Amino acid sequence: MSTADMKIITVIGSGLIGRSWSMVFVSGGYTVKIYDNQPGQAAKAITEIRKQLEELEGAGMLRGELTATQQLALLSSYDDMAKALEGAFFVQECVFEQLEVKQSVFQDIERLVGKDVTLSSSTSCLVPSNVFSKVQNRSRCLVSHPVNPPYYVKLVELVPHPETATTVMDDTHALMTKVGQAPVCLKKEIDGFALNRVQAAIIAESWRLVQDGIISVKDIDLVMSEGLGMRYAFIGPMETMHLNAPEGLQDYMKRYGEGITRVLNSFGPVPDFSGEGAKSIFNEMRELIPSDQQHLSARIQRRDQLLMSLAKLKKEH
Repeated sequence: MSTADMKIITVIGSGLIGRSWSMVFVSGGYTVKIYDNQPGQAAKAITEIRKQLEELEGAGMLRGELTATQQLALLSSYDDMAKALEGAFFVQECVFEQLEVKQSVFQDIERLVGKDVTLSSSTSCLVPSNVFSKVQNRSRCLVSHPVNPPYYVKLVELVPHPETATTVMDDTHALMTKVGQAPVCLKKEIDGFALNRVQAAIIAESWRLVQDGIISVKDIDLVMSEGLGMRYAFIGPMETMHLNAPEGLQDYMKRYGEGITRVLNSFGPVPDFSGEGAKSIFNEMRELIPSDQQHLSARIQRRDQLLMSLAKLKKEH
């Protein structure tokens, strides 16, 4: 059965990621049943989603072809997992990033759904072979790792368990594409997946450069936001290299490969992110943006508004 024939998706967990997935799925016309084991939390999530969808509609940034009212009509909340799972063809788990909690949740889910229901985890750092180790039928399991906030940043990493069926990967890719996300398929699991491994490399070298007194916190962020990030928002590192030499990627490596290798060999060890050396970096960051909720919330709101504008620009081009 194709995803076009199936309409009900269950979201397990009503926190930030659960709410975001729910908004994404209803934008594609799917009926979404939100479950939370804390009584009343799923209903509160729908109240928050209503506010966000109405604001998005007012700003002209609502995703999908349905109005905010029509999308809200596709949402329902549950405190009973069995009822929440009735009729679902796809389950997106969004609970705490704790292995034992996720394993337990998927054991409960498996007892309540049919053998053809896809089980998907939102985990950002736990490999599928661990998350689904207590599931009996692992061929229908995978990780669908979103980027925060998923409504504006459309990438989804699809990571298979060693036993995941090819059809499950294909069907999930089709589902994510249908709801407007940008899915990428990893061919096998690896710690950190793809996005977080690339991000970790950037974090490590940025941290070393600041810690070694080469550059300030403010300026290393500008290196990304006003430099690399400007083009990486539209084309990735491979295409960037391909376009930066007269005859493409191979020519680029002929010209610059030796220099890249020299720089890579100069990289230091993995930084200590919590020792004495980190304190000055923490202080420098707090001087730029204080860590109290008022300042952080304002910057998060600014981030989301900028991401919204960028998403609109990318959609138009």
